[in-house]
Amino acid sequence: MELRDIHTPVLLERCVELLTPALARDDAVFVDATLGMGGHTEALLERLPGLRVVGLDRDTAALAIARDRLAPHAGRVTFVHTVYDGIAAALAAAGIARVDGVLFDLGVSSLQLDAAERGFAYAKDAPLDMRMDQSAGLTAADVVATYGEGDLRRIFERYGEEKLAARYARAIIAARAQEPIRRSAQLVQILDAATPAARSHAGHPAKRVFQALRIEVNGELRALEAALPVAMDALAVGGRIVVMSYQSLEDRFVKRVFAAASASTAPAGLPVELPEHAPRFRLLVKGAELASDQERARNPRATPVRLRAAERVRAAA
Repeated sequence: MELRDIHTPVLLERCVELLTPALARDDAVFVDATLGMGGHTEALLERLPGLRVVGLDRDTAALAIARDRLAPHAGRVTFVHTVYDGIAAALAAAGIARVDGVLFDLGVSSLQLDAAERGFAYAKDAPLDMRMDQSAGLTAADVVATYGEGDLRRIFERYGEEKLAARYARAIIAARAQEPIRRSAQLVQILDAATPAARSHAGHPAKRVFQALRIEVNGELRALEAALPVAMDALAVGGRIVVMSYQSLEDRFVKRVFAAASASTAPAGLPVELPEHAPRFRLLVKGAELASDQERARNPRATPVRLRAAERVRAAA
């Protein structure tokens, strides 16, 4: 089966539509900060023969698939094994000072979700790993085994927005005193047992805890907070950035950064806006765009997506 038949990039045509005006010239440079299996990049390379791409991903399995998929365009793609907060180093290593387009497709990928043995999905029993880069770092099992009750509560509250964070943290501490928690099914059972009957209607009790563990293991918010301003600074005037988020924490951060960059910095009451106070970016979409009903039906993983996009309109002072 062809890879494009089993992997459906989210909001593909909309991303291409938003990015193409900035990438249509022959020497344009595009950074796919979350290359994954290469679906968005493939579409851009096929339609823009002069495009050069720098593709970043922390997942070595995804990079291997992307290399195969993009082999027809190999001379125009630089593959970099790094988290997206390594964007500045990746561009410096490639000798690139300015780029014309950037895409962030955040969250866990189809490849990671579909590989049950990687432990991302609470519905499938597997080792509690959750590392996007399996060559380094703590696993989810390490977090569950070593974090104190206060730290577990903190990540469940911050990264999972879980109202029962304290209750779940206590349950994990009590359970791990009896035996190590190494598999997803063990953790799901602990969370189920700790969930009051009155909360049984509020979605699966493991959903937010697993999200919080994944974000903690992979440093996702820290990486985004570091990477997004750097990516925006790297854009040339006329360059465009598209960010797709799948959970509210990421989307709220993107919204704040885009709002600040597209607002005037002129002091209140100034009769004339000086050029150095003019906005550096303009927003390309109003609010956050959602996937259409048709796309959600065709590709359920598009259901939670929130897309935001901006264009650089002024160089740095």
